[in-house]
Amino acid sequence: MAKLVYLKDIDHQLNTVVTVGTFDGVHEGHRALMETVVVKAKKRNARSVVVTFDPHPRTIIHPKGESIRLLTSLRERAEILNEIGVDVLCVIPFTRDFSLLSSEEFVRNEIHARIGISEFVIGYDHHFGKDRSGTIETLENLGPELEFDVYVVSKREMGEVTISSTVIRNAIQEDGDMSQAAKLLGRPYMLNGLVIHGDERGRKIGFPTANLQPEHPDKIIPKNGIYAVKVRVDDVWYNGMMNIGVRPTFDGITKTLEVNIFEFDQSIYGKTVQIRFFGSIRDEKKFDGMDELKEQLERDKERAKEVLLLA
Repeated sequence: MAKLVYLKDIDHQLNTVVTVGTFDGVHEGHRALMETVVVKAKKRNARSVVVTFDPHPRTIIHPKGESIRLLTSLRERAEILNEIGVDVLCVIPFTRDFSLLSSEEFVRNEIHARIGISEFVIGYDHHFGKDRSGTIETLENLGPELEFDVYVVSKREMGEVTISSTVIRNAIQEDGDMSQAAKLLGRPYMLNGLVIHGDERGRKIGFPTANLQPEHPDKIIPKNGIYAVKVRVDDVWYNGMMNIGVRPTFDGITKTLEVNIFEFDQSIYGKTVQIRFFGSIRDEKKFDGMDELKEQLERDKERAKEVLLLA
């Protein structure tokens, strides 16, 4: 995993290639930026650092506060950055006072003075600092004085849809379209969760499930329904299917996240597992009794296997 550190703990190192942003989701557009950081750092024999913020800036800047559903937790971001080859994910606590820093103060006092910088990689339309006043021009003006270079990554689109975290959130939360989300993310959507005790009704009909509690309370949960998933338990991947919803055949009230792991018979209560979504099987529905539900689950399992075979 890319080293996850907070700003107060990071080592100052001038030979550092850096980029800055919230990067919720680390989608294909973000990856283009980060891959550039890694390439540039290798050429300079430098450290590659991605700077992010926690909590999401919109929760602080919005006058009444705003609940932002996250595509990735900090730990998930660090894992994805590790796959890309980034050395360090540096987290800056986003507070009201921090939001008042001018763009120049941010670059001088936070990035240059506390992290160190030899090259700043920035997206073509990125703005930063108070009132988002910082631009490419801001960096190009500061670069000669603070002795760092600036590299601009151009616009990247997929088809006719501009890649954005908002588009991906809608695909997951509103549509349950995990295939579209995966295309835009450049990877399957992931969710880490703690395995907690449930009512064990699934076990009684031959489909035991692990009930999950997402590791972050603001994590985006896909639309209610049944999904084909892969599940990581103790660094081993298994095929499975996941039910998200209120279980209308039973109480129809309590929302749960339950995963049935195929060909798996271990007690994993108290463990954190990772779910990766590969496709939607069907919407949630109410059945007339346990026998009808069991028959449908058998069909769901076969369909999930077909989806995962192509993954």
